Amino acid sequence: MKEYQTITEISGPLVFAEVDEPVGYDEIVEIETEDGRTLRGQVLESSEGIVSIQVFEGTGGIDRNASVRFLGETMKMPVTEDLLGRVLDGSGNPIDGGPEIVPDKRQDIVGKAINPYSREYPEEFIQTGVSAIDGMNTLVRGQKLPIFSGSGLPHNELALQIARQATVPEEDESGEGSEFAVIFGAMGITAEEANEFMDDFERTGALERSVVFMNLADDPAVERQVTPRLALTTAEYLAFEKDYHVLVILTDMTNYCEALREIGAAREEVPGRRGYPGYMYTDLAQLYERAGRIEGKDGSVTQIPILTMPGDDDTHPIPDLTGYITEGQIMMDRDLNSQGIEPPVNVLPSLSRLMDDGIGEGLTREDHGDVSDQMYAAYAEGEDLRDLVNIVGREALSERDNKFLDFADRFEEEFVQQGYDTNRSIDDTLEVGWDLLSDLPKEALNRIDEDLIDEHYREDETAEAVQAD
Repeated sequence: MKEYQTITEISGPLVFAEVDEPVGYDEIVEIETEDGRTLRGQVLESSEGIVSIQVFEGTGGIDRNASVRFLGETMKMPVTEDLLGRVLDGSGNPIDGGPEIVPDKRQDIVGKAINPYSREYPEEFIQTGVSAIDGMNTLVRGQKLPIFSGSGLPHNELALQIARQATVPEEDESGEGSEFAVIFGAMGITAEEANEFMDDFERTGALERSVVFMNLADDPAVERQVTPRLALTTAEYLAFEKDYHVLVILTDMTNYCEALREIGAAREEVPGRRGYPGYMYTDLAQLYERAGRIEGKDGSVTQIPILTMPGDDDTHPIPDLTGYITEGQIMMDRDLNSQGIEPPVNVLPSLSRLMDDGIGEGLTREDHGDVSDQMYAAYAEGEDLRDLVNIVGREALSERDNKFLDFADRFEEEFVQQGYDTNRSIDDTLEVGWDLLSDLPKEALNRIDEDLIDEHYREDETAEAVQAD
């Protein structure tokens, strides 16, 4: 192994060094400073005679006298089933005071792309216990369904609730099949948020089935690029080699993209839209497309990336590109949050593109699709009527319109609102839905099969008594 003392330039998180032999892209580098510290880095660009290295721990203390060693291998994640219950930093080192990790194997963090021919179509329901997701924007195994939030909105609370409550009910009932695990990758979060996450994981016992990766706001930006790849490599190992159903929660993808922009600026790349690198779409796709199922394997990798939209702008490059790559989005709403709705999920702009394949008889319940469609239509009509009431007043509306207005209010207060500690089964969610729909006239339920209406519609008791007389 050759050792060089040929550093020519240091720019932000990057170090440039002269070499006299070919160096591989993504190769791991050790830089030894004059005071005896050893810093790790990765080759970002390799051309004839010079390489650029991104240093994970930051470039503080590095000068022209530092030694550079190229290790001849790419970055690998030590993986084992014993990682469950552990807390690691953004570079994959334990920070929970536990023993050193003894890996079963070391896997390349870039991962192998799933052959499209070998992909199995996602169509099994994952129960999150959150009605706005389970009932209206169902998550299925192998899907990637991001949460679009805004600064100051309680997306962390929703993420923790999903991490605590998510289960695969079909296999819970049979007592067979794969176990469930959560991989939680945090990027660029504050120490306060990190403490909040860890307190919740430990208090609820969710840590036992989780692996947590923590990259804090004061950690180097370069590490932020590695954290989600370490998390996904761990998820792939547990899913495809140990048959776990793995839910990967990545927060906050906006911080990840800001790190991409920072490193791109240090490399003096030509910026793309709003200063982000032109390859950001490709980079995000490399992460998101690692979700899925493989034929012949029992396990699955499901992703919930969380991103805060700068300025609540859903046309910003980060949510825009994420929306192209993923299969829908869960939208958090500032107005609902200001009304005290928990979680403040706005179901109208939210979407799960794979929902129809993951619900219905044998998966959730036969009335699930019809109930969801009818509630969506009724809530949308109630929202339109709210705008009309601001102009003409409530007295000018018909009795039917007033019922839809009341439905919109109750939908937010009883269906969406459930707090962060309530875990609703899919049956509980659909029963709340029927309770709300039974306030509407039967003839207004034009999206539900008549047999289902006869079975589930709850006639008003007073009206039944009048009819009996």
